[in-house]
This record gives sequence, C-alpha cells and structure tokens, in this order.
Amino acid sequence: MRIVIAIGGNALLQRGQKPDAAIQQENARRAVEALAPLAARHELVITHGNGPQVGMLALESANDPELERPYPLDVLGAQTQGMIGYWLLQGLQNALPGRQVAAIVNQTLVSAADPAFASPTKFVGQVYDEATARRLAAVRGWDVKPDGPHWRRVVPSPAPERIVETRIIRQLLSAGTVVVCAGGGGVPVVRNEAGRLEGVEAVVDKDLATAVLAESLEADALLLLTDVPAVYCGFGTSQAEVVSRATPAALRREEFPAGSMGPKVEAVCRFVELTGDLAAIGALDEAEQILAGKAGTVVTPGGDYGGPHDLKPQSVPTNAL
Repeated sequence: MRIVIAIGGNALLQRGQKPDAAIQQENARRAVEALAPLAARHELVITHGNGPQVGMLALESANDPELERPYPLDVLGAQTQGMIGYWLLQGLQNALPGRQVAAIVNQTLVSAADPAFASPTKFVGQVYDEATARRLAAVRGWDVKPDGPHWRRVVPSPAPERIVETRIIRQLLSAGTVVVCAGGGGVPVVRNEAGRLEGVEAVVDKDLATAVLAESLEADALLLLTDVPAVYCGFGTSQAEVVSRATPAALRREEFPAGSMGPKVEAVCRFVELTGDLAAIGALDEAEQILAGKAGTVVTPGGDYGGPHDLKPQSVPTNAL
C-alpha cells in the first residue's frame, strides 16, 4: 500500500515540555518507533506539524537585536522543515537499516487571490497586551486580534492548491524511498505576475496540505496521527462519544473546533470524497492498529472497514535497498 501519514507538531514537542533539542529528538525517535513497522511493509510518506517549533523560532527572531526585521514566516517554516526533517530522517535510517530515506524541503502553492489574505485568522507567536500588540503591528506591519484575554499576531491561512515538489516525491516513492516532506503544511508560495514562485507571510494547514499531497500521489490511505485516540462527538462534554467508523457525510453533519479537530475532519473527508479510499484520525502510537481497523476513527465511502486484509501490499523495489 501507499500510505501518507501526518504527525502533529505536538508529537515532537508535547504540551508543557521545554523546547530543548534533546527533548524533541527523543520525541522524534518515539514517533519513528510507531511508524517504522508500517514503513517496513508499505510505501510511506510522512508529513509533520511545526506549530510549536515555528513559534519558538519566530519569538527568537523577533527578539534578536541584530535583526532590523524578524525573519518572515516562509523562511521560518523552511527552517523547521530542515530541523524536524533531520530528526525524523536519522531516526528512520537507524530503524530501517538498508532502506533509503529522504527528507526534503517543500513549497506549497496557494492562490494569491485566496480570500484568506484579506482576512487573516491564524494566530501565531506569543501573546501581548493590547497596547503592545498594536505598537508592534504599527512597527512591523502585522495584523493583530484579541485571543481570549490577550492579543496575538494573526496571519492568513490560505487553502493549499498543490505541493510544488509532488513529482519528485512520486519518483522517490517509486524507487522505494521513505519520504519526509511538507512539514508544517509546506512553505507557502504564490506565483507572481512574472510567473515566478515567491514566499508569502502565511501558514498552510498541515492536515489539508497532507490530504492534497495524498490525493496527488494516489495514496491508498491517509492517516492523520495526533495526541488523541479518535474523533469524538461532543468532545469535552458528559455526552462525548467515540466515532470509530464514519462516512464523510456523517462527519460533516457534526461540529468540530476550527483550531484543532476541524481541519483534520475536513482533510479526511476531502480525501475520501475525492478518491474513494481510506482515511483515519487517531493516536500516533496506535498507527498499526488504526490501519488494521482496531483503533482510531476510520473514514470510508460506506463507513465500513474490516482492515487491509483484502488490499494487496506494494512491495519495496529491491534495487532501492
């Protein structure tokens, strides 16, 4: 099978942990332990979140007295792709001796006409009081909005249109390579009036970008792995219920938080609707069980899934070992 898996940025820097490199590298090693068994038997593409990491780098850049202006978000996103990609690359190489692994920096094409650019909504970076936020907005050209009792910077979150390097990823997969890519949804880029690519100050949703990539690669399955075991209806209430099987239509009738589970549900629904294949949401450490239909929330066109036993696994080309 060809499987595309997204792991959340919180899997690499868990809530409450200090952002030390050693801590994140150890978390990356644990993530690899969960994914290596699938990589040994299937074609595998791994994407990852970068929210905590890009927030940390943005704060460092904003407070660097040597800089006239902080580094733009597209540059910070590329930095996190290199950092996290390195940790996952090395972990996979150690877990899969003889298997080729590649971690690549990706760009995600978005439309310059996307209405998100006119209405920034994605919170990034640290919190401020209103006066400080407005002062920084004037100095740095930011958009700022209230986030609960605080104020924060907001940036556009345009819809992903295409992963620019999709053909390269497909070639690597066909050669039996495990590919780590599209970190943080990919570096957001647009085509300017001259037809050239250029980065933009935006954040692409990682799960939506992963779904776009999975569809382009004609993946057999899309797994969005996070720090919760499944999708819940009524999450946080006494009536909360686990959703183990669902159709896209059934999930779309429910309401999910826009900043967390909402984009994941939208991503799996889109993928299943476009391809007729399987998508699932669940815990990172249950990746194998999710694919086997024994854990997580599995979404299919008919809402029924008994496991991959009726699907023919794709063998890894021997010339790639």
